[in-house]
Amino acid sequence: MSSLPEESKAKAAAPQSKAKEKKEESAGGKFVELPGAKMGEVVVRFPPEASGFLHVGHAKAALLNNYYKESFQGKLIMRFDDTNPAKEKEEYEEVILEDLKMLQVRYDYFSRTSDHFETILKYCDKLLKEGKAYVDDTDAETMKIERDAMTKSKNWDNSPQKNIAMWEEMKKGSEAGTKCAVRAKINMESPNGCLRDPTIYRCKPEPHPSTGTKYKVYPTYDFACPIVDSVEGVTHALRTTEYMDRDDQFNWFIDALGLRKPHIWAYARLNLTNTVMSKRKLTWLVDEGAVDGWDDPRLPTVRGVIRRGLTVEALKQFIIAQGSSRSVVFMEWDKIWAFNKKVLDPIVARHTTVDQVYNVPVLVAGAKLSSHMSAKHPKNPDVGEKTVWTGPRLIIDGADAEQLKEGENATFINWGNLMIKKVNKKDGKVISVDAEQNTDNKDFKKTLKVTWLCDEQEKSPSTPAILVYYDHIISKAILDKDDDFKKFIEPSSKHEFEMLGDPELKTLKKGDMIQVQRRGYFICDVEYRPYNSCVGRARPVVLISIPDGSVGSYGAPGKAPPAKGPEKKTTTKEGKKQGGAPTPAKQGKAASPAAAAGSGSGDKLNANVTAQGELVRKLKADKAGKPEIDEAVKKLLALKAEFKSATGQDWKPGMTITKAAAAPAGGSADAI
Repeated sequence: MSSLPEESKAKAAAPQSKAKEKKEESAGGKFVELPGAKMGEVVVRFPPEASGFLHVGHAKAALLNNYYKESFQGKLIMRFDDTNPAKEKEEYEEVILEDLKMLQVRYDYFSRTSDHFETILKYCDKLLKEGKAYVDDTDAETMKIERDAMTKSKNWDNSPQKNIAMWEEMKKGSEAGTKCAVRAKINMESPNGCLRDPTIYRCKPEPHPSTGTKYKVYPTYDFACPIVDSVEGVTHALRTTEYMDRDDQFNWFIDALGLRKPHIWAYARLNLTNTVMSKRKLTWLVDEGAVDGWDDPRLPTVRGVIRRGLTVEALKQFIIAQGSSRSVVFMEWDKIWAFNKKVLDPIVARHTTVDQVYNVPVLVAGAKLSSHMSAKHPKNPDVGEKTVWTGPRLIIDGADAEQLKEGENATFINWGNLMIKKVNKKDGKVISVDAEQNTDNKDFKKTLKVTWLCDEQEKSPSTPAILVYYDHIISKAILDKDDDFKKFIEPSSKHEFEMLGDPELKTLKKGDMIQVQRRGYFICDVEYRPYNSCVGRARPVVLISIPDGSVGSYGAPGKAPPAKGPEKKTTTKEGKKQGGAPTPAKQGKAASPAAAAGSGSGDKLNANVTAQGELVRKLKADKAGKPEIDEAVKKLLALKAEFKSATGQDWKPGMTITKAAAAPAGGSADAI
C-alpha cells in the first residue's frame, strides 16, 4: 500500500465533544457547531450525480455546505459522483455547474470520483487479500433473498486466491466476470440491512465518459464515497437523514482500510408539498409535455424556481431558517415565497397594467395633458422615479369601474383624488365614467384606490403585456406512498392574460422583478420588442406571477382554495390566453375565500388535526418505531394542509374557526 496517497493513510481524528446547538437569532434557524471543526480547517463537499437538473432539495445541500464553508472560512469541494457510467451524462455536468452559479455557490476545488478509480481499485484489492471482501456470482434475485433472510452466500468462505482469480475475470470484463460482484464481508446477521455484505464493485464492460474503456469494473457510491472523502481531505461529510443507516457502513470501510475518518453530520432532506422531487417523475413530466421544459416555473428545479422569481437570497434565508435540523417534515411552498416577498417588497419598482379586454374610459373634465415625476417605490427613493402622464382621458379596469360610486372621490394612484360625477352603463355594464379633478383633497383614507393609464398613445404609449399565472403542478399536497402521481397532475395550471401596461414596462430586461400595483409581484420572462413588420405587431412583454406566500397567490387570480370532494374544472386549454384579465385586489365587502367556505368543514378539520396531533405525541411518548411515527406525522401534515386549503388559515392549537373579516374599503394608500 506504499503507493497510496499519503493523505489517505490513517490519521487520528481531532478530539471532539458532543455537537452543540446554537440559535441563529437573525435567521431563526438552528445550526449545529460541527464536531471537531476548527476555523480555517473545515472542508465540506457537494457530490451530485451528473444525471439531471438540480432541484431545490439539491440546492439545500449545496447552500448548507456553502454556509458551513463560509462560517468556518473553510473549503468546498464540488465533486461529481460518476461511479455509474450508465447514468453519467457529460451535458448534465455543465448544467449542474451553471445551476450552482445561479445559486451563487462558489466551490474551491473541482473533482470527479473517477479521478480516484485507480486508488479505489487498490483498496478493493486490499480488502480481498485481507479476507474482508469476497467475489460473489450469485444472481441478483437470490442475493436479495439471502440478504433479507440473513443467510450467507455460497461464496462467503471463498479463499483469497479464489476471490482474486474471480476479481481478475471481473476486471477483464469476461462473460464469467460480468456475473460477479465484489461484496464487503461485514455482518450478514446485522439488523441493519446496509451491513449485510453490501456490494462494493460491479462488472460493467461499457465506456465511461471520463475514463473511456480503461475499466470494466466500477465501484458503488457507498464504497467510493468514504474513500474519496478521506483522500480529498473532507473533514465533515453532510448527508441527509436517509443515509443514517449507512453511517455504520461508511465507518466500517474507513476502519477496515485504515483511512482518516471524516465527521458525518445528518440533516433533514427538503420535502415540499404539491410537487414531486424524484428525478424519474420530473423526467416524465418533461418528456410527456405536462410542463414546458426543465426550467418550467411549475417544477421544483433550481432553474424553474428562479425563472418563477425566487431570489437566491430568499432561498438562502429559507435554508438557514431550517438550519441543520434532522426533523423530516413536508414544507409548504408558502414559507419559501414569504421569505421571497420580504426580499422583493423593499426594492422592486411599482408598475401599472389595465385589462386589455374589459377596460373603461374615464373622461376627466377640464384636465389638460401633462406629466409629472413620481416615485417608482413609495418608500424607497433609491429605486428612482418615473414619468407619469395625466390627461382628459384615462382607462381603468372594468372591474374597478363597476365599484365606482357617483358623488364620491376615488383615488387614482400616482395622481390623486377624482370626483366621480357619472357612471354610464349600457345593459348593466359600465361603458364610461365622467369625473372631475379634486386633487386638492388629500383625504385618501376611505376612498376606492384605482390603477389607471393615460389614454394618450403619442406621449404615453401603452406597452402590450401578458401576465402568466401558474398553479401547483400536483393538486394533492402530500402524495401517499401508493399514490400514482400522474392522477394528481393539475390539468389547468397555466393561465395567461392580455394586458396594457405603462410605458416603463418597455425597459424591462429578462429577469427584472417588479410589482404590478394591486396585482402582485412579477418577473420579466420575455422582453418587449417594438413593432415587427414580419409578424405585424410588437412583441409583448411577458411577466410571470411570483407567489407571495398567501393562499391566493397560486393559479389564476381570484381562484378559490380547493374544496373537499370532486370539483368540475373549466376546460380552458393550458397556455391559451384568457378572455378578460384577472381582477385587481377587490375593495369593499367582498368575502374572502375563507369566509365563503364557512366554518362547518373547518371545525371538522380542526378536530381531525387535533386528534392526529395527540396521536403523534402518544406514539413519541410510547417510543414507537420510527416508521410508525413518520407515517403519523405525514398524515398530520396532510391534514394541516387540507385545513389551510379549506379555511385560508394556518392551523394553531386551540384556535377557533371564524369567518375572515372583510377588507377595509380604503385599502393601502402607500403608492398615492
